[in-house]
Amino acid sequence: MLRHRNEFPVEGHLPTLDGATAWLNSAPLTRDELRGRVVLVSFGTYTCINWIRSLPYVRAWADRYADRGLTVVGVQTPEFDFEGDLDNVGRALKEMDVRYPVAVDNDYAVWQAFANHYWPALYFVDTEGRIRHHHFGEGDYEQSEMVLQMLLHEAGVEVDEGLVRIEPRGVEAAADWADLGSQESYVGYGRAVDFVSPGGIVPEHGHVYAPPARLRRNEWSLAGEWRIGSVPALLVESGGSLSYQFHARALNLVMGPTADHAPVRFVVRLDGAPPGDARGVDVDARGNGTADYQRMYQLIRQAPPIGDRRFEIEFLDAGVEAFVFTFG
Repeated sequence: MLRHRNEFPVEGHLPTLDGATAWLNSAPLTRDELRGRVVLVSFGTYTCINWIRSLPYVRAWADRYADRGLTVVGVQTPEFDFEGDLDNVGRALKEMDVRYPVAVDNDYAVWQAFANHYWPALYFVDTEGRIRHHHFGEGDYEQSEMVLQMLLHEAGVEVDEGLVRIEPRGVEAAADWADLGSQESYVGYGRAVDFVSPGGIVPEHGHVYAPPARLRRNEWSLAGEWRIGSVPALLVESGGSLSYQFHARALNLVMGPTADHAPVRFVVRLDGAPPGDARGVDVDARGNGTADYQRMYQLIRQAPPIGDRRFEIEFLDAGVEAFVFTFG
């Protein structure tokens, strides 16, 4: 059922998009050009697992309502420096089947114009350029679609009140929130916690690390020669590895070779063995995979029951940077 317009009062007005450093899938869009259309502004960054899991819904709305007066505008605001590289962004969005216009926001100008603080974030704008609703984070997809339908209905457009029916797959599948015992975990020393290789982190210098005798839940360690920076950890010599004791259905790692380095081969193990049916979409059953550019890689996706498991990734080539673990 469509909501009454009074339930969604004006929260502000659509800010300028002029601060975008580039546009993908479209010529630059302005407020004046968007006037008269319902607009959904979707903030994200291409390695953010929360944004990735919301993407199938935004993509479906863009497809369903485009000819009914809806324009979806993505805003790609990078968390990591490599997410500002247009080649990386263009490749990732193509692989993710993002076809709606995307403003690349490397200077955070659009982010600041909206006073935004979240990935993902949705802002719902009516045909008069007024922000009527917002949603931060994952979830509430039915409510969000009903808001879009209400705004289109206000504009005099007849829409089918039924909602999109999708079954997200792969990395886009919803998290198993009921059995999620591990949270986002950064590798760089600026935000790292629960690192337990003997001797701790040696910042900004190449150092040979060793694994501890055991890992407790959510502890992690390195082995081999790594240089741990504030944001990523760089593998200096081939054969290094990274281990994590986790409790979740899926384990992802944002990583990839440095810009001047060839693709990096790796092998994943789960409790010391090949992952088999617990492999993620970016590895085979034997745990083999290749990181060919910096993005999020799904390495484990296991069936229940979910317990504490020891994950290990060994890199057969040097030159990889590891940024953050995420789970789902």
